[in-house]
Amino acid sequence: MHIHPTRLTKIIATSAAAVVLVGAALAAPAGATAPPTEPPAVALTLVAEVGGPVDLTWRDGDAALYVVGQGGTVSQVAGATTTVVLDITDLTTGEGERGLLGLAFSPAGDLAYVNFTDLNGDTNIAEFAVDAAGVFNRDSLRTVLTIEQPYANHNGGDLAFGPDGMLYIGMGDGGDGGDPQRYAQNLESLLGKMLRIDPATPSGDLQYTVPADNPFVGQDGALGEIWSVGLRNPWRFSFDAETGDLWIADVGQSAVEEIDVAPADGEGLNAGRGLNFGWSGYEGNDVFNSDTPVEGQWAPIHTYPHDGRCSISGGVRGRGEGAGALAGWYVYGDYCTGQVFALPISGEGTAMAAAGDEAEIATTDQITALVSGPTGELYVLGGAGVQRIDPA
Repeated sequence: MHIHPTRLTKIIATSAAAVVLVGAALAAPAGATAPPTEPPAVALTLVAEVGGPVDLTWRDGDAALYVVGQGGTVSQVAGATTTVVLDITDLTTGEGERGLLGLAFSPAGDLAYVNFTDLNGDTNIAEFAVDAAGVFNRDSLRTVLTIEQPYANHNGGDLAFGPDGMLYIGMGDGGDGGDPQRYAQNLESLLGKMLRIDPATPSGDLQYTVPADNPFVGQDGALGEIWSVGLRNPWRFSFDAETGDLWIADVGQSAVEEIDVAPADGEGLNAGRGLNFGWSGYEGNDVFNSDTPVEGQWAPIHTYPHDGRCSISGGVRGRGEGAGALAGWYVYGDYCTGQVFALPISGEGTAMAAAGDEAEIATTDQITALVSGPTGELYVLGGAGVQRIDPA
């Protein structure tokens, strides 16, 4: 474990021309969450056997879970019944880091947005109408955004609606290794970024609208869709169900995996608005590409060395009744080892910090994602299917 000792004294870039200094003396707000003392004993319960599960989500008022299969399907899991409600296997190839990678329902639940790589390997964000029974209308497909991918890896793949109703899209740096084109720090590229758009409202020649309060709107040499900068491969990210904080599990290069958190309040941070997470100037807290200086890196809240592990599969902060004794912990896994970890967190807002060492709580097979359900229950996806974390 590595806790950056001066994380709260970092200068956070809110645009290329403006910075905000976050003071190290900021105290945790009144009523801040106390750090848990030790993780509970848990067991993994098989919920569904879905081939190649990489994401899981749900709709308000709908008891079913919706599981994304990398090969190109979305399956509705309702009790013991699993039904395919979308099949786009003809539009994608679920191999390596490509395929159908993410799903998010609109706040009203009548539209679904998917993130998939097409047959050329490029990222597509597409919209589908969804009926009351949860069946996707394949004929309603509308392409919202297409992003060219120069290599086959680091496609990102996650997308989620934030508390503000906007769609956030995690984009990897384009692939290969070491960010050879330095896309992650290039404001003229959508690669290596967190994007934020209004997907349901076309604007001009675009099939979406760029929110006027995005940090780089109107800035020369920068794309307005960009929300945050400096990500390598934010394969999975999540919003804290209680606070709106943005948590990102950013897959590392060859030595370090990292967890980033962008507080939703305090000092104008607004869940990552204009933050620079450092890649590829930094891998974790270590200098990586020395020719890519990063001014105002927002340091990770936690890193871990490989040592047999290889790829973080985030991750969610336990919240709600369903999280049980894991409420308050950030729970994540590693793809290679199949280990599930819980990280204790203290403080809130800009005073958040890791309150101790990560703790291994379970082991399974090739974890691809760890997500929360409607009441906060935690699910582990991977080679063993869809498993729920239950008290032992």
